[in-house]
Amino acid sequence: MRIYAAFVYLFLYIPIGVIALFSFNAGRHASQFQGFSTQWYGKALSNPFVMEALQTSLIVALVSATCASVFGTMAAVALQGTKGPLRTAFDLLIYVAVMIPGIVIGIATLIGLVTLFDQLNPVLAAIWPGGPPPQLSMGYGSLIAAHTLFTMALVIIIIRARLAGMDRALAEASSDLYATPMGTFRQVTLPLIFPAILAGFLLSFTFSFDDFIIAFFVAGSETTLPIYVFSSIRRGVTPEINAIGTMVLAASLLLLIAAQVLLRTGRRRG
Repeated sequence: MRIYAAFVYLFLYIPIGVIALFSFNAGRHASQFQGFSTQWYGKALSNPFVMEALQTSLIVALVSATCASVFGTMAAVALQGTKGPLRTAFDLLIYVAVMIPGIVIGIATLIGLVTLFDQLNPVLAAIWPGGPPPQLSMGYGSLIAAHTLFTMALVIIIIRARLAGMDRALAEASSDLYATPMGTFRQVTLPLIFPAILAGFLLSFTFSFDDFIIAFFVAGSETTLPIYVFSSIRRGVTPEINAIGTMVLAASLLLLIAAQVLLRTGRRRG
């Protein structure tokens, strides 16, 4: 079993290691290592198209992770007090949202937004006081909405796991001391679940930043970093693309490690 596991890990991580290795290639061909150099990192960071796509990805990931953390925390706390078939139904919807393939979410979101825009744009044109009315279309708004809905399910799962392991006697003691429900949440519940909230934020940010499938359907004229990479490799893989992939990989690993550390810290404090 150990040998089998070793082969599985090698199969998973050797291609990633090759990308990282060839990102330091001094030559112009991605498949021929011609010496060690960091020039492609400099070229990637000085490429205006890369930086513009990076800025778009950072804005979308930051806003969607913030929205997912806020709404996910509210939903998790509300579901914690829900019992019976209603809670079962919500649990099913949350886990289905995580299990559904990204391409299905992307197509469904695209169809839903296009249908909504087709209904709202004529209404805006009819009630707009003067001048050309605004036209609702794909862009930052659709990206943020789609990523928020997708990553919010992750936040709910993480926070509910933390709430399930929390000592309920603390909240009961707060109520016995005449604290209001909001006061109990602010002074007792929130500090205890804050590591889980922050971990959910980091995971949401990572998933949103790395997402290609959903963004491909709802980005409109905007270009995120994964979309830029996909468009570039259709013309051939270069060491610059390897450098971009390596930097994204390093950033994602750091965020995932930070999220895991926060979750473990929260469990020890609980």
